[in-house]
Amino acid sequence: MTLSLLNHSMVRRTKAEAEATRTAILDAAERLFEARGVSRTSLQHIAAEAGVTRGAVYHHFADKAQLFDAMMKRVKLPIEQARAALEACPGHEPLVRLRTLLCDTLRRVADDAQTQRVFEIALHKVETVDELSSVRTRHREAVAEHIATIARCLEHADLPAQDAIAVHALVVGLMQTWLLDRGSFDLVAVGTDAVDALLDGLAGRVNAPAG
Repeated sequence: MTLSLLNHSMVRRTKAEAEATRTAILDAAERLFEARGVSRTSLQHIAAEAGVTRGAVYHHFADKAQLFDAMMKRVKLPIEQARAALEACPGHEPLVRLRTLLCDTLRRVADDAQTQRVFEIALHKVETVDELSSVRTRHREAVAEHIATIARCLEHADLPAQDAIAVHALVVGLMQTWLLDRGSFDLVAVGTDAVDALLDGLAGRVNAPAG
């Protein structure tokens, strides 16, 4: 093997090892955040759980907020993945596409264990304390972006942008209630009916003849 090929192989191995370490840290953070809550989990706890040094954690993440953000970004919901397609849809199609993506999101939460963990953490395990102000800021930014995406979709369907708050609140409320007691109702079936009722109601209000 030539020196250049050897160096290339070593670089690839180093990158793979670094990525494996980063994944182990994020996996450990998920487990501990769910079990202990975010405020009661330190970077040292995460390092120990991942089997790495605290320095290795800081090599990948500047602080707990950055680690939390990376953990959230690993779970890409259908509406986040299809943002560009939603905004480009003509006529009534954005509303049809929005319904599909919202229902797919509910199905993803119901069926995927990692998605359940991440939403359990985001909805129930981020305490309101000064230490987590940056974490909560990033969470608020993600919520605002999600609402803005729904709003642009509704505008393409000639619906008021402010209705996006109601759509967002419905879906998050369904997920939050289901995560508190996962056997209490069928998230997909009940959620789909609720999404249909809300979107049909919003469309009907706009299309209703003037009194």
